[in-house]
Amino acid sequence: MTEIERVIERPERIKERIKQRREREREQEREVVECPECHSRTLERDYERAELVCGSCGLVIETNIIDQGPEWRAFDSDQRLRRARVGSPMTYTIHDKGLSTMIDWRNRDSYGRTISTKNRAQLYRLRKWQRRIRVSNATERNLAFALSELDRMASALGLHQNVRESAAIIYRRAVEQNLIRGRSIEGVAASALYASCRQCSVPRTLDEIGEVSRVSRKEIGRTYRFVARELSLKLHPTSPIDYIPRFCSGLNLDGAVQAKSISILRAASERELTSGRGPTGVAAAAIYIASIQCDQRRTQREVAEVAGVTEVTIRNRYKELAEELDIEIIL
Repeated sequence: MTEIERVIERPERIKERIKQRREREREQEREVVECPECHSRTLERDYERAELVCGSCGLVIETNIIDQGPEWRAFDSDQRLRRARVGSPMTYTIHDKGLSTMIDWRNRDSYGRTISTKNRAQLYRLRKWQRRIRVSNATERNLAFALSELDRMASALGLHQNVRESAAIIYRRAVEQNLIRGRSIEGVAASALYASCRQCSVPRTLDEIGEVSRVSRKEIGRTYRFVARELSLKLHPTSPIDYIPRFCSGLNLDGAVQAKSISILRAASERELTSGRGPTGVAAAAIYIASIQCDQRRTQREVAEVAGVTEVTIRNRYKELAEELDIEIIL
């Protein structure tokens, strides 16, 4: 074999070795999810002995496992913040996704020591210019205002972080496709939050979104339909079952009433009694029936106030459910 042939062959060998090494690493990193002996999934990691042990039969599945956690210990939140060497995770709820530098408002250094008076003027100037350069163009100003408005509305409604993240992603997509032009930022932000609530199965009505936003219910609905059509959002009709946990919590009803209400709604859905009717009214009627059956009676007015519907709606819906499902109600 000539020298040229050896030179040509060498890269092929290197590629083959790299491929074999990567395959071995994948085999080593492949996580064990069940016990090979009893097929149980209750696996426990004993980091003191560096073993992976089955919690059911006690079989030691792996030894010399690696602890992926930090090498330091912290006994309170301040100590954890001082010893951590990474920042907060990336988030879409901040206009720069949380990746920019943050100068804290407290005049303390990274060790918690007070900064001297001589250096405070310099720190003040740095903080001022940091605020200015974080928002550099019109798009970032738009996002900064809209995402702060989203966070305010989500906090007022008590929504979880995943709903906020989903709403921020929808709003960013609307900005990328230039759907904001000619419409108010508050209206698009409110419609994004409404769509996010439906996507995450924690629905809120347009009236509830309108109460915490600075735009009317009519504008939110119109903007939502436009954004959903332009972004091709596949949103299924809201199910009355999604409202049950929140309404039961507002009425201080236990899990038995909640389970009974869900079973009533499922039976009604099978007979297509929920189609063409407002989901909040149907959910309120099911809770009213279940509260009577479980001996935790609530009046129609109490249920109506929590559900945001009228007493007449509850009366009409519960009579329909009771008649079609052959439910006997003793008033």
